[in-house]
Amino acid sequence: MNEQDGWYDFKLTVEQERRAQRLHEENINIDLLFQGPLSPRAIPVEVSDRLRTLCEPYKEEPLVYSGMPAKLLVRMAARGELPQYREEWYKSGITAGNRELHLDDRETMISSMSEVQLQFDSADWLVKALKAEDIRSAKRNGQKAGIITAQETDGIGNDLGLLDSLYQFGLRILQLTYNNQNLIGSGCAEPGNGGLSSYGLRFVQRLNELGIIVDTGHCGRQTTLDACRVSSAPVIASHTGAEAVYSHMRCKSDEEITAIAGTGGVIGIFAMPWFVHGDPKNTTLDHVLDHMEHVIHLVGVDHVGIGTDWPMSDVEWSLIYFKERIAPRLGFAPGDGPSTETVKGLEKYSRFGNFTRGLVGRGYSDEDIAKIMGGNWLRVFEQICG
Repeated sequence: MNEQDGWYDFKLTVEQERRAQRLHEENINIDLLFQGPLSPRAIPVEVSDRLRTLCEPYKEEPLVYSGMPAKLLVRMAARGELPQYREEWYKSGITAGNRELHLDDRETMISSMSEVQLQFDSADWLVKALKAEDIRSAKRNGQKAGIITAQETDGIGNDLGLLDSLYQFGLRILQLTYNNQNLIGSGCAEPGNGGLSSYGLRFVQRLNELGIIVDTGHCGRQTTLDACRVSSAPVIASHTGAEAVYSHMRCKSDEEITAIAGTGGVIGIFAMPWFVHGDPKNTTLDHVLDHMEHVIHLVGVDHVGIGTDWPMSDVEWSLIYFKERIAPRLGFAPGDGPSTETVKGLEKYSRFGNFTRGLVGRGYSDEDIAKIMGGNWLRVFEQICG
């Protein structure tokens, strides 16, 4: 296999290639921050141009303009106008990926629930994963599973009762903070590094009671440590990196990684070029695997997974606009955040098999590869969600 075909050059032997293909087909592969299955390189140019025309009247409303293309793509896929939606997911070999709710405010919450449900209602091959058996069943039946997650909690406010409704809808993973300070605690962009508030302590307790997984991906250091201390169930970081490999606010310190693993949780490694390596234009899947290996050497193979968070299901012009106009509002430093760069080896979701190939190339056993590619996530999901 060669890079022109989308396969990153790990210099595998023919025997290793066969083994990697077999493992990728056999394993339950999970991406817990799955922005796909579409990506800018999988979306036809004519579709991108059409979306630009449709969105142009809203250009003076930055948040609306930035978010509209992704919503329109979901609707187009639901109407059967984007066969790439299904094709890319199946080519990727991913058994399960999250379907993300947005909980910025009450209005966003309602519209997002509608958009997420539309994805399930319009595709008979996509099932909502409420428990681990739903994922296993999807694998047996040749289907795909969507795990409902959310990255922000602002729309919940101080109404813990809303968590019950979100759980009934299917929410199974909830991140406590997104970069900045909220009622629960401090995000990773907060210089004060405050921990969980009194409300945050009750919030974590309620997540434990309901069976919703506590996610600390964007949480600050003390908030992460506090969550690990007070949670009665495993805590995760769905998408992050190892600070010891590349020092960035979005990466976790060894102390945090050790604390998460101590709860029985899992650290998902992302594939965002700006957060895993110093040169985002030349970030490769090897750099991503370096973060995985640091976690493995620190806390063991049972505590690492994948949460790519990239590439986005969006068009290129929209991502550039987001980076320039929206990302700074969300606490990202200048130059960080979604744009045109991709990790070499994961330019499209259909190339997700490169993860298995890379792990084969680095000498991991079949059992360990199965854990990293999805088994560890499935274990935590089963322990908390049933």
